[in-house]
Amino acid sequence: MTLAIFDLDNTLLAGDSDHAWGEFLVEEGIVDAETYRKTNDRFYQEYLNGEMDILNYLKFALQPLSVHNMDELLEWRAIFMNKKVQPMLLQKADELLESHRKRNHTLMIITATNRFVTEPIAELLGIEHLIATEPEMINSRYTGEIAGIPSFQEGKVARLNDWLAAHGESLEGAWFYSDSHNDLPLLEKVANPIAVDPDPKLEKYARSQGWSVITLRG
Repeated sequence: MTLAIFDLDNTLLAGDSDHAWGEFLVEEGIVDAETYRKTNDRFYQEYLNGEMDILNYLKFALQPLSVHNMDELLEWRAIFMNKKVQPMLLQKADELLESHRKRNHTLMIITATNRFVTEPIAELLGIEHLIATEPEMINSRYTGEIAGIPSFQEGKVARLNDWLAAHGESLEGAWFYSDSHNDLPLLEKVANPIAVDPDPKLEKYARSQGWSVITLRG
């Protein structure tokens, strides 16, 4: 098995699904608009800067899941997919995924964004394997807490290693595509690291290492 691994936000998507979900909650009046948007924007900037405290962020991001029942959440998520995710889809991303399928590679998304938001996106993209931050659920309701290790920075490596061990697989010949310097821990572990529309820090590092730098936009 050769793995072709993809970050999701700003890599396969022309935008950030996690931040967009927060924007959606604001626009639909599900959360307090002023305070939630301000905090959502602050965390996103900290993420871009490589300064985000993932545990603090997840406490904020998962809280809305914990105060609504699953029927409401699923109804909102379906609207979110149409309003926010569909416009982020990229034709070149589809073509890239298809090129790996033709080589019989095993496709995987690994993302810090939580599974509630990302699972239908992975399904839409036709990617079977998803490693995402797992929101804790008890009695069919989200608690607002995290189950296990968040798949962020070094956590992506830890979660992927667990997956590899469980499936009896290795990273031999693997590919990993990402836009973010936050993913350097995993990019440095694979045989084929690819910077996709990278942030300035990742682009500089990728070019210094002779990695491929590509765009899926335009």
